[in-house]
Amino acid sequence: MGQLKQLLPLGNKPIIRHCLESIIGSGVKDVVVVLGSDSGSIIKGIRDLSLNIVFNTNAESEMADSIRIGLKAVNNSSKASLICLSDHPLISVQTIKKIIKKHNECPDNIIIPVYNERRGHPSLFPTNILKEIFLGFNLREIIERNSEKISFLNVTDEGILCDVDTINDYKAILKKKR
Repeated sequence: MGQLKQLLPLGNKPIIRHCLESIIGSGVKDVVVVLGSDSGSIIKGIRDLSLNIVFNTNAESEMADSIRIGLKAVNNSSKASLICLSDHPLISVQTIKKIIKKHNECPDNIIIPVYNERRGHPSLFPTNILKEIFLGFNLREIIERNSEKISFLNVTDEGILCDVDTINDYKAILKKKR
């Protein structure tokens, strides 16, 4: 995108703030944000929120590396982790609450939201399954390795599919947010 997509404005605040406010608004207590080393401007926009910021200083790393760094900062008593991406600003508080509720009903399962038969984000992983990331697996591989432990959750929130990877994605999200 040529710029930090997390800072693109959506309404009166940056995209990342929409994501974090939905997570916090859903009742998640231990929020860990993994940022790159060049993210000083992002910190300015979120530092007033109740969260733990950690850094992935390797610009060439993969998402799994950021997840590993983030997991090391999660409270040891956590039974599961909700993996949220900072470029999905339209996910509703209600959707996150439904994912958490489903986890409480099926605590040993990976919870993946589905909208119109398409998988989306965020996904919730039990801690014992997500620890496989430290064995060198990425999330897709972990999901494949644990396919019998997946609970798909049908939601009415198209926001689980709406990410900002291109200028056209951003323009589409701006239209949906109106």
